Amino acid sequence: MQAIRSILVVIEPEHSESLALKRAKLIAGATGAHLHLLVCDKKHEHSALLSLLKSGLTEDGYNVTTEQAWNSSLHETIIDVQQAEGCGLVIKQHYADSPLKKALLTPADWKLLRYCPAPVLLVKTATPWSGGVILAAIDVGNTDAEHRALHHMIVDYGFDIASLAKASLHVISAHPSPMLSAGDPVFQLKETIEARYRDQCKAFQAKFDIDDANLHIEEGPADVLIPHTAYTLKAAVTIIGTVARTGLTGALIGNTAEVVLDALESDVLVLKPQTLTDQLEKLANQA
Repeated sequence: MQAIRSILVVIEPEHSESLALKRAKLIAGATGAHLHLLVCDKKHEHSALLSLLKSGLTEDGYNVTTEQAWNSSLHETIIDVQQAEGCGLVIKQHYADSPLKKALLTPADWKLLRYCPAPVLLVKTATPWSGGVILAAIDVGNTDAEHRALHHMIVDYGFDIASLAKASLHVISAHPSPMLSAGDPVFQLKETIEARYRDQCKAFQAKFDIDDANLHIEEGPADVLIPHTAYTLKAAVTIIGTVARTGLTGALIGNTAEVVLDALESDVLVLKPQTLTDQLEKLANQA
């Protein structure tokens, strides 16, 4: 988070209070990042609004540029501008689609999560981050190098956000139910599974000073446990990740990220490992 030098903020003129801009100001105020304001619209002119926003932000000491653009679709426009401007973070306010609409059309925010090479922060509430809870969701059951790197990235971002917001960092990892038929005896008992998962967390607990009380190892499906834990803790931000690559061909990816998006009552930050980011950048540049 501290390394981000430029933030793309999606401005939606029809909504008077921009929660995305509010979060962007918080992050830029702490990191000194440049803000690039984007309106995605091919029908109406919004230069007056962008000029007004830029003037106010500049007076407040922010480094700001603005742009109005459109290219085929909302998510493609955002990704084109993110690539052109070299933004290390995209911030957009999320509005839930109806179940019927989601059944007929893939939501634009899902597409943004799938294809955007940069981390995406979807802002859902006006809940202050300051003094709140930041929840980092990881899957320590996957111990390959790519997952370990992603786990570290998720907790690292959580630590940075908690630091800048003077908030409390919590970590959750869901684990499977025990099976007597499991080949590995560890997975035959709930206690041994939980012990294995807690052991996997010790390294980043030590690095980021996370108490056992702030580490939640729970049995059950991640897409149920993450929203439940976020609700119980009243989390202001939930950080999740995906390593799935099938999104490059348009299939459902990042299943947990997409399924929990509307279930979470918090802002949602979605991260990808470097290998997937590199693939998505190549795809974006070929478009």
